[in-house]
Amino acid sequence: MIVSRKFNWKRWCSVMAFVIPALLPLVVFWIYPILRSLYLSFTDWDYMSSEYSIIGFKNYISLFKDTRFYEALWNTFIFGIGTVIPTIAGGVVLALLLQKAFKGDGIFKFILFSPWITPTVAISIVWTWIYEPDVGIANAVLKFLHLPALQWINSSKTSMLAVIIVTIWKSLGYAMIFYITALEKVPKELYEANALDGANSWQRFRDVTFPSISPTTFFLVIITMVNSLQAYDQIQILTQGGPSGSTRTLLYMYYQLGFEEYNMGQATAVAIVLIIITVILSLLQFVASKKWVHY
Repeated sequence: MIVSRKFNWKRWCSVMAFVIPALLPLVVFWIYPILRSLYLSFTDWDYMSSEYSIIGFKNYISLFKDTRFYEALWNTFIFGIGTVIPTIAGGVVLALLLQKAFKGDGIFKFILFSPWITPTVAISIVWTWIYEPDVGIANAVLKFLHLPALQWINSSKTSMLAVIIVTIWKSLGYAMIFYITALEKVPKELYEANALDGANSWQRFRDVTFPSISPTTFFLVIITMVNSLQAYDQIQILTQGGPSGSTRTLLYMYYQLGFEEYNMGQATAVAIVLIIITVILSLLQFVASKKWVHY
């Protein structure tokens, strides 16, 4: 016996009434721009004229033949590794130090978190003064430690390091706040049981603390990675992608191709490549998280 079910239009309309308001901004501000960028990456649009032609995969072929692309890809990799790992590790260390309440701990937490809520442009302008070779604080500290002064953002050897330091300094407080919250949720019974087994501080961190805060670590790795791929303000203010392209990342290359060279077709090709890289890294992290994230 076949039982036919009538389509419940009333229920469907009720569901759509809740879904559409949330879905509409996603389509307008995310899905459509991505699809539009994908379309433009197959054109020769110069960003200025209203007319353009479809040129197929020429932008991608030209991009993959451009040595600047591979330099920017390598710089993006170095910048990502150089910011994600220290930010995560530094956030854990700061959270462990500030985990226990003490007099004035709120002031310390606010000071460490304040760079995150300060505009990146303002922070970068201040750091340009800090990195000033002759009168900057950075070289003053090096001289105090009897170390040679550096050119920082004026040299291709140290410019990437300079940008990485600024990015880590801005992000540390953000990671710290998440880890402090995660540490507060670790059951004390686990520490007590671990202590009965004669575990030392390192074993307690390895066997109890780290597995318990793994979900937070996974979240912060993704957020920090995405932020590193989207870094633009500090690079624009500090180095403008230089010297000699030493701090030109994929996102900054997109800016230069689109708004300096007026080659929006190839610029959007870079953007599509950057999106693909972001998706692949996110998927790899989700797969890896099944092996090391403990709930």
